[in-house]
Amino acid sequence: MTPPTLAWRGDAATGHLELLDQTLLPLDVQQRPCRQLEDVVESIKSLRVRGAPAIGVAAAYGVVIGLQSQRENSRDEFDRQLARVTATLADSRPTAINLNWALSRLADTAAADQSLQPGPLHDLLLEEARAIQDEDRHMCESIGQHGAGLLPEGSGVLTHCNAGGLATAGSGTALAVLFAAADQDRAIHVYVDETRPLLQGARLTTWELTRHGIPTTLICDSMAAWAMQ
Repeated sequence: MTPPTLAWRGDAATGHLELLDQTLLPLDVQQRPCRQLEDVVESIKSLRVRGAPAIGVAAAYGVVIGLQSQRENSRDEFDRQLARVTATLADSRPTAINLNWALSRLADTAAADQSLQPGPLHDLLLEEARAIQDEDRHMCESIGQHGAGLLPEGSGVLTHCNAGGLATAGSGTALAVLFAAADQDRAIHVYVDETRPLLQGARLTTWELTRHGIPTTLICDSMAAWAMQ
């Protein structure tokens, strides 16, 4: 069984984030533990975790990790560290819109109740991070359920980059439609652009599709126009 793209292990006080290291795929399937804020930042910067939804979830858990040392401090100290942690994570991948959205959501959660002390507030932030992950998983399922019926029997589908479970907390966005269609025994064939220079299509999308049993043909990027004729 493939490990989840992201998983939180333990409670707020001592837990950690585990990521499926996407820089090693498809040859090596390894989970990377993130126990320090710096581990999460490095994983985002190095594309060990990638895809806007997955980055947003990772950042939310990164906030929890970055505040573990503040549970016994004053609320003012906790809030100052929260600001530092969110700023550090925001700089890790400024173009990923879910990153800043998730960070703002956790900051808003903290600001909503100034009476909460750091320990209970820290627990609440973990609940919010888990909610972000759960919501994304449900959105992926909904995308798949609504999109599968739009694919005619015998469809050929062209993909670029990777928009599957590796990019999200669930089954993916675009690939969720293909997975749902395959689960309904709909005959489809997917043509996957290699997606240079990092080969997200060749390394990640083909890996996800073939593991799901979906007929897949890997093509070089310059073949895309020909494939769409």
